[in-house]
Amino acid sequence: MSIDLTNEIFHNENAARAYFEAIRWPDGKPICVHCGVAGETTLVKGKSHRPGMYQCNACREPFSVTVGSVMESSHVPLHKWALGFRLMASSKKGISAHQLMRALGLGSYRTAWFLTHRIREAMNETDPEPRGGKGKTVEIDETFIGKPDQTFVNGKGWQGKLGAATKRKVPTMVERGGRSVSAKVEDLTQATLKEVIGRTVVLDSTLNTDEAQHYKALGKNFADHKAVNHGNEEYARKEEDGANTTKNTVESFFGIFKRGMTGVYHHCGEQHFQAYLNEFDFRYSNRVKLGVDDTERTRRAVKGAEGERLTYKQPRAS
Repeated sequence: MSIDLTNEIFHNENAARAYFEAIRWPDGKPICVHCGVAGETTLVKGKSHRPGMYQCNACREPFSVTVGSVMESSHVPLHKWALGFRLMASSKKGISAHQLMRALGLGSYRTAWFLTHRIREAMNETDPEPRGGKGKTVEIDETFIGKPDQTFVNGKGWQGKLGAATKRKVPTMVERGGRSVSAKVEDLTQATLKEVIGRTVVLDSTLNTDEAQHYKALGKNFADHKAVNHGNEEYARKEEDGANTTKNTVESFFGIFKRGMTGVYHHCGEQHFQAYLNEFDFRYSNRVKLGVDDTERTRRAVKGAEGERLTYKQPRAS
């Protein structure tokens, strides 16, 4: 991760505002968030108006670049928002709210925590294109994360349920050489996986999974389904047509995700877990190997901030 901290957008409010305006209105014509009219605005000047305030000449309503975005009603300076977006977009395993608080010089952990959740909302792909397609391979696997459901009982030690069944369950679909999508689910039944995979993977894709029984029936709905048998210590297989059957790609995604969750974030509330999955999916789906560097990834996150809004009273549960 390399960040040019001398860039004006990270320490100059006017430069930061121009940066956000250029991303939201790339043709230079502000679009009214109230009536949708473009280019019919007047920049309001005067001591009683804050900088960057426009008035729509069509509906006469005022607005700025932050209105109608995750930054609306925030008292955090725009140059700190710019650096916050850059740090979260370029940190492969994430950045904790405590670290962000120190890096941005924010006044409280609460402010930093909420800022990170707003940026995660901007990273959420609200209308995702399905993964895979004709001639493409999608690797699918599930992982488990979290502590077992145990309770310390009457000084007799930890008692309760053990094993993966009590942990959070995450199926992830990764288009080989492409993007990922992950989901928080309550169970790994065939019905649940059919719904999740059906809405995220194109039917003419080739699926690569392990030998788990719940994938066998699901695989029949797709162009092809090939599985490796981990029980026999098989992790990759070369097919007669030259195709490589493996799910090493999705497992490498889990490696990044788990290192981030355990090494950076440490704990995540149940209601926010999907937002963390969205964050890791966003960075993976906008990685360097797909031609997206840190600057462009940050720009895409900022662009995603438009049309989203959270309040301090009600952080969005996923």
